[in-house]
Amino acid sequence: MRSGLLKESPDRGVESINVNTAITKFAVVLLLAVAPAAGAAGDGHSIAAGVDEHYNHLRSLQAEFTEIYHGSGIERTESGTLWLAKGGLKKPGKMRWEYRSPKEKLFVSDGKDAWFYVPGDRQARRTEARKLDDIRSPLAFLLGKSKLEKELKGLSLAPDVAPVNAGDVVLRGVPQALAERVSEILLEVAPDHRIVRIVINEVDGSVTEYRFSDQKEDEAISEGRFRFKPPPGTETVESELGP
Repeated sequence: MRSGLLKESPDRGVESINVNTAITKFAVVLLLAVAPAAGAAGDGHSIAAGVDEHYNHLRSLQAEFTEIYHGSGIERTESGTLWLAKGGLKKPGKMRWEYRSPKEKLFVSDGKDAWFYVPGDRQARRTEARKLDDIRSPLAFLLGKSKLEKELKGLSLAPDVAPVNAGDVVLRGVPQALAERVSEILLEVAPDHRIVRIVINEVDGSVTEYRFSDQKEDEAISEGRFRFKPPPGTETVESELGP
């Protein structure tokens, strides 16, 4: 629900890290009832509470994702698999964004360090997870800590925005932590209170959309999934990974 942002450099075709996410990716993802009844559809507060209740009981989440970006003359669609695991009391959760198409790349955080790596590159970038400023990073706080109305200022229904799936409801708000950078976040919520789409509109006019499918909840995920060791010969670059 992209806690940020990893943006692709037009000249290199390689994303530079823009990682205090860790939707943003709701910093991206804080943000990762039957077709809502009339009363439910008219009450954004109860829908937000239902989302909180759903995710606060989860310890892990796996989903297929599609990321669509428009901005700065760039249009890009990528896809892969996302894994999330609940963090400690005051620690961000763990996450792994494994991009497969059209190009392999990896964004992973164990709650302490966050890494960005493109196979074949000679560098791997690292920053402290608590310093992430990436639209995906808020998703790391989703499990066990979700409180949409606290994180999204002015949270309300968005009846003017058509959902991708019939029966879903769309909410809108401005993320407190990214207000200077993000003008609005849209969350598409399914009848079972799962977040199935996040649209992040930035103040510079760029738009990043995440769509989630095949969500698997509370399945065992090995700790190794969230660890990263640079391949031999790869230089580690320490970075604040800011805008």
